[in-house]
Amino acid sequence: MAARVKTMSKTVVWVIVALLIVGLAGFGATSFSGTTRTLGVVGDQSISVDDFARDLQREMRSIEAQTGTAMTVEQARAYGLDQMVLNRLVQFASLDDEAAQMGLSLGDTNLQREIMNIDAFKGIDGKFDRETYRFALQQANLKEVDFEKDLRAEGARTILQQAIGSGIKMPAVLADRMTDYVAARRSFTWASLDEAALPEPLAQPTDADLQTYFDAHGDQFVLPETKKLTYVLLTPEMILGDIEVDEAAVQKLYDERSTEYQQPERRLVERLVFSDEQSASGAKAQLEVGGTTFEALVQNRGLSLSDIDLGDVTRDDVGAAADDVFSAEVGNVVGPLPSDLGPALFRVNGKLEARTTPLEEVRQELHDELALEGARRQIESRAEPIEDMLAGGATLEEVGQETEMELGQMEWNEASADGPAAYPGFKEAAAAVQDGDFPEIGYLEDGSIYALRLDETLPERPEPFDSARDKVAEEWTKEQLRAALSARAETLAGELKAGTDFTDTGLEVRVENGLTRTAFIDGTPADFMNRIFAMEPGDYQVIPSDETVLLVRLDETLPPAEGADVTRMRDGLSEQLDQALAQAIFAAYVRDVQLRARPRVDQDTLAAVMASFN
Repeated sequence: MAARVKTMSKTVVWVIVALLIVGLAGFGATSFSGTTRTLGVVGDQSISVDDFARDLQREMRSIEAQTGTAMTVEQARAYGLDQMVLNRLVQFASLDDEAAQMGLSLGDTNLQREIMNIDAFKGIDGKFDRETYRFALQQANLKEVDFEKDLRAEGARTILQQAIGSGIKMPAVLADRMTDYVAARRSFTWASLDEAALPEPLAQPTDADLQTYFDAHGDQFVLPETKKLTYVLLTPEMILGDIEVDEAAVQKLYDERSTEYQQPERRLVERLVFSDEQSASGAKAQLEVGGTTFEALVQNRGLSLSDIDLGDVTRDDVGAAADDVFSAEVGNVVGPLPSDLGPALFRVNGKLEARTTPLEEVRQELHDELALEGARRQIESRAEPIEDMLAGGATLEEVGQETEMELGQMEWNEASADGPAAYPGFKEAAAAVQDGDFPEIGYLEDGSIYALRLDETLPERPEPFDSARDKVAEEWTKEQLRAALSARAETLAGELKAGTDFTDTGLEVRVENGLTRTAFIDGTPADFMNRIFAMEPGDYQVIPSDETVLLVRLDETLPPAEGADVTRMRDGLSEQLDQALAQAIFAAYVRDVQLRARPRVDQDTLAAVMASFN
């Protein structure tokens, strides 16, 4: 029995650990002081009010940790957490009643072992600590006798589950069949036909062709729900002409970025450090006589080139090794040389000459940057008066007339990306604005300000033919191309069946050998391999793809390849099937146990417990 207890699910243990975390975080477990202590009865077992409250609170805290927001009892009911917790407790009580009738018990020795192995009860020395145990249960609002009773019951339930589910095996033929299905292979020859494979180019559509297609496929050409917006916008670029930039400010910004505009000579370097001078000298000697390569030295140390790459370095970065490193030719290895980590070999991979960018070359760039910064500050100072205008009842039209803000109108939907709709902030505001909302000043990512108003919402509607014409022409062309390519592929398939060799078709032919159902081939549709596996050897099939058509011949059907991978797959499937059957049998057993135990829940007490959470 002790061996079986080793594999316990430890549900109660994890419940307690979670409650400890909650308690230490300041939430605490709920306890009820009313006179009614029992929520329900299952056989000879009872479900306590405190057990239900603690489990429900744990589930609520778990969701709060995932969402980052507090959960109300109404939300818990909406999620069905109360019923989930109640059902679980009823199930546990049913199994406890069954175990009690059978005389199953964890036993004192095994119970002690389980408690002493719980990390939450160990002291700083890693061993079980009696005071830590007492304090942890106190923080979880649990009495020792109650905790040990729950842990003992969990052990008995685990023994019961193992007794029901152990030794259950699915027939081996099922795992074999599933392995054969998943790992079966096919060899086939195929080619892709595009427009170049047609004997004649496609004809251009006439107006009648497009109108006919439009009438037959009207559901493809639908305008999304669209908002008609009026907006005012002020960007830094709009007021650049009003911003004066002091030459001294340009010079100051240039000086602050001297490291960017005045870069010293640099080298691209890799450094391989050794523990001592002798090891480094021996490695260098092997390089000089051709006994090894720098890459091999790196690999022999269990490193990769990325581990030793210093990037671009200056003379100061390599210290005492600077003269040798900077005088070496690209590709040379120098050393051993001193480094801050010990003697090292340095490989030079590139030279970067010193570079000085004079002020005149970047003057306009720095001037524009300072001007934009000044414009952003100006806009920020002008935003408050404009906001006061809107608060005083001014319309967007009046704001556009009386301020520098530009007045505009647009039809906006989720696909809009032009003008102010290119700003994520404006897009978010446009999506949220409702009829009757008061226009307010908003700030955009580059320092711009805006305000908008919803004038009208146009529902989803058919797109007029004139505005959809280009899309209609594109779809018509795709349909005609697919039809023409399919017809051409069918013709070639007939020729191949008559004896023509695949290579004589003028197509780029590809041969695939021993592919499984899960194989992915670029340029093929998602169901390509499934269609291949539905074919018989010697069959030809024409398979439409996006803008091409595929012509396929199945050459050979092959069984799964023999090897460790397939063996592991078969063993894994067999284990999963055994577990699924054991779980299904145990679930049926639990339902039977629960029916025989005749659960009875006091709904008034349940309602009182839920109300107490408020």
